[in-house]
Amino acid sequence: MELTQATVSDLLDRLGPQEAHMYLPGDGELPELTDLLSDRYGAPRTLAVDGFADPAVDESRGAALLAPFQDQAVTMRAWAYGGQWIGAGAVRDGDGVERPVLAVARRKVPGASAVAPDEEADWVERLRRITGRTEWPDERPDVDWAEVESRLGTALPRDYKRMVEAFGEGAFDGFLGLNQEPWTYFREDGLLVWASTEHEDLYCWRVDGDEPDRWRVVVQTFDGEEVPFDCATAQFVCRVLTDPRHRFTMARYFDTHWFMSYRRGN
Repeated sequence: MELTQATVSDLLDRLGPQEAHMYLPGDGELPELTDLLSDRYGAPRTLAVDGFADPAVDESRGAALLAPFQDQAVTMRAWAYGGQWIGAGAVRDGDGVERPVLAVARRKVPGASAVAPDEEADWVERLRRITGRTEWPDERPDVDWAEVESRLGTALPRDYKRMVEAFGEGAFDGFLGLNQEPWTYFREDGLLVWASTEHEDLYCWRVDGDEPDRWRVVVQTFDGEEVPFDCATAQFVCRVLTDPRHRFTMARYFDTHWFMSYRRGN
């Protein structure tokens, strides 16, 4: 069987959106299948290797992919995509033969509760809840922000730094790419770029004053329009993911959200 992205799409369509799996031709895990899925969905999380399941695996990390195989999973890697888990690896069938497998399962993530206008909100923690990463360790806890800020010549908003530490390198919903440090391309215009999208929109701050936590978000669209928002960084991302009325919303496309990590093993 020749594996291509088109082949993978066809196989996933056959499986559908609910819990299902299929054995594939071959013996053992298919590295090319893992590579194709990683190209599409980012770095996978390893659920099982050499016949041993990761003891930290739970519902928020893809345990539903292992459920049909009980203790027969030899290797299993998982990708989050909206309300679905996608898994690939090798399992032992009813005859004890190790076979490659492609699996899907439903993925449930609790939404963020509403926050009243006068209520304090920890928007980074809300992002972790929205994307189902509440129990995941920080990806970059030891970032040298002093060195980064010295090189940029300015302090940076605390919620942005917490997002980078919590999520690391990757993209919200596989679409909104989080910069690991801001770009200075628009510095002469008073803008620092902290994220970008597949639509070539740039998410920036208007650098105004010496209190970065008071900087507000400005979107520089692909056609050069500047769209200001009266909110800080993490709150803006929460709104983009969950508010269907937001101009740059992702809520029209996904009910359940995720963070596509570019760092293998996350």
